[in-house]
This record gives sequence, C-alpha cells and structure tokens, in this order.
Amino acid sequence: MQINPSIFKAYDIRGIYPEDLNEETAYQIGRAFADFVESKELIVGRDIRESGPQLHDALVRGIMDQGVTVRDIGLAGTDMFYFACGSMNLPGINVTASHNPREFNGFKMVKKMPDLVSGEKMRDKVLSGKFRDASEKGKTEDVDIKQAYAKKILSLADTSKISKGLKIVVDPGNGMGGPAFDLVYKDLSVEVVRMFFEPDGTFPNHGGDPLKEENRKDLEARVISEGADLGFTFDTDADRFFAVDANGNYVPSDYLGALVAQYLIQKNGKGSVVHDAIIGWAVRDLVVKAGGKPVISKVGHVFIKAKMDETKAVFGIEKSGHYYLPDFYFAESAVGMSLIVLEMLGFYGKKLDELVAPLRKKYYMIEQENYEVKDPDAVIARVKERYASECEISELDGVSVIAENWHANIRKSNTEPVVRLNVEALDDKKLMEQKRDEFLKLIQK
Repeated sequence: MQINPSIFKAYDIRGIYPEDLNEETAYQIGRAFADFVESKELIVGRDIRESGPQLHDALVRGIMDQGVTVRDIGLAGTDMFYFACGSMNLPGINVTASHNPREFNGFKMVKKMPDLVSGEKMRDKVLSGKFRDASEKGKTEDVDIKQAYAKKILSLADTSKISKGLKIVVDPGNGMGGPAFDLVYKDLSVEVVRMFFEPDGTFPNHGGDPLKEENRKDLEARVISEGADLGFTFDTDADRFFAVDANGNYVPSDYLGALVAQYLIQKNGKGSVVHDAIIGWAVRDLVVKAGGKPVISKVGHVFIKAKMDETKAVFGIEKSGHYYLPDFYFAESAVGMSLIVLEMLGFYGKKLDELVAPLRKKYYMIEQENYEVKDPDAVIARVKERYASECEISELDGVSVIAENWHANIRKSNTEPVVRLNVEALDDKKLMEQKRDEFLKLIQK
C-alpha cells in the first residue's frame, strides 16, 4: 500500500480524503499508533466531517488488531478529546482536520496530556508497515464523558463574576463547538443568540478558520444587528477562540490575549505568561504592568506547553487564537476561554470594546499576511541582511526585527508553502504601514 508521505505534518496528520488518506491509511495509522504508545487502552473520537465515520471505523480496527482496547468517546471537539485523555490518563487519537475545508480529514494524537504526537514523529513507523504481533484482538467500549467535560470546563472560571443579562452572539461554524457550548452554558444567566450551531460536516455557511475575515463577517454583522454585548466564534474543532466587540469589530489575539493575561496575573497575584515570538507588544506590556513575567517561545503547542510547564505559567498565547490553560492540561478550550473572558469582563465591570479601545490606539499592526514564494529561506536571508546593522535580530522563530518603536517577524509556515509576515508599530499607524511596505518589497524582490 502506498501512503502519501506529505500527510505527516509538524503538528498532526492531515490530507484530502480519499486522495491523500483513506480507510487503508487510517487502519495503518491505528496499528502504528497503538504500537507506538504501548498502552493497553486508547481514547478514540472524531469530529463531524463527512469522511469521519469511515476513517474512525478503520482506525479502530487497526488499534484493535494490535490487541488494544478502544475507549470510544464518539463525536467530540479537540478540547473534549483532550479532556478525555487527560481525565482518564490515557493516550488517544481523534479523527479531525481542525479548520481545514470539508474535503480534508486527519488525526490528532496524544501520548499523555499535554504531550501531543506530531505527524512527522509517526511517519516512518506508519510507512514501514512493521508492527508487533498481538496475541489477541482488542475490544471497544463506548464512553460518555459529556457531563464530566462540562463540569471541568465550568471549573476553569469563576462564573459568579459573569454579569447578569449579558447578550452574546455565538458562531461555532457548524463544527463541534455548538454542542460543547450548550453543554457548558445551559444553566448560565447569559442570553445567547446562536448562529450555525448544528454540526454539519459540509460546513455550509462559511469556512472553519475565523482568522480569515470572510469567516467572521456574518458574526460581526449579527452582533451589531442584535445589539449584543459581544460575539464569540470558534474554529470547527473548537480549540481556537476568537471574539468580536459590541461594535462588530474583531479583537485580535494580541489584544484579547493581553487583557486576559493581565487579568489572570492580577487574579493569581503573580505569574508568568508564555507567548509566541510573533504576538504584539500589548501582551508584553500588560503582563509587566500587572506584575507578571512575559516569556517568549517559538510558535507551536509543543514549545509553548514546555515553556509553560517550566515557568509554571498562568496562561499561554499564540497569535493564531490558541490559548493554553494550565488547569486544562496546558491545552486549549474555546468554550473554556469564553468563560474566562466573561469572568474578566464581570470583574472589571466593563464591555470588551471599552477595554480594547486604548490598545487599538497604541498598538498598530497588520493581521498576519501570507505570501507564496519560491524560496522562503532566501527571503528570510534578505530580511536579515537588510536590517542586521540597524536593528536587533532574533532568530528564535524565523527572523524577528526589533527596533525601539516597531518590530516585525517573517517566518516559514509549518503547514503551507508560504512565508508569514507580522508588523507592529507603537503610536504610529503610518510607520507600521511604511515598514509593512518595506518588508513586502523584500519578499517580492
């Protein structure tokens, strides 16, 4: 059997069904993963994608053929899957392609929370087709973790601080966030306007990545038309979280993460916050102002979680909308983050747009821009050469160029053939635009 090696990614396994991965691939991955983790039991779940049932069943067969018992949690978002692995202290594999379009599917793998297994780590074992022989076949049992999951998510925030009478618009994009949200919010005194809550693997209303403006426009318009206090949206596997203020304006993770980080440090009395190398300076500044310590990390959950564990961090942030919670196995939960945001707003007695307004006036930045290039390494080398004599250069993740009142980062994507550009300037929108254009010329040279 020929398996496309390109499906093995830096973070997981992902490809188009059935061209890149199919039932045979899933079976082989099941056998390989069971052999790799050497556990007598494995958690298995899946999201709502159309190819999910077929891939799930083949995956389970492969695991059972290795003599391993499958504990099947059924339909589950990524955060519910993480909860299952963490609460039962078991490895697991979830059939999901995160926010990718409907024709994609894949596998997220956990060895032991919060230790995820990359696709690259599994590649050689899967491709070899060589696995230990099992003396007997494993079995499968269904496990219902929904109520335990809801209890755990509710424990992440002090819901008594949530202001009564709040009106929020929520858009899970027909993914797994809708059922999870309803489980958690069913007894809270919050008025919820629901959009696209019905899980549907065709994702009929918009794409699954809320970082893209076109996937937020319905929510932004609805927040205004409903006169809501704010809006929430999740990616389709419900681990990433995004917010819109009462004016229908998107709140980037640089601002939202900074505000939540500041609040959690105040709440805990101290603490460090781990953030990636491309996040805006609002995070750094608000963490320091609150008496905390900002800790920089490479982009990627492996690096963020390791730094959080090392520094006993109270929070972790990635620009892509991943927020890492130490009380949730150092993992992400979109629904959990929504509760923490509402707790924060209740504590401060302010609306989100009021808290964000000063940040919008001080920290001018572009939303991450992606450019397809033939030679990413050459582009990064040009940037380094251009600014090395006049700015601080960091190569922690790609190349960061750091001046007194502006900074930028350019790096290769781990998942796409592009370079990603981030630029920010303090108190000067024109300077930000000038620097953005300078970098664009270097990219297109």
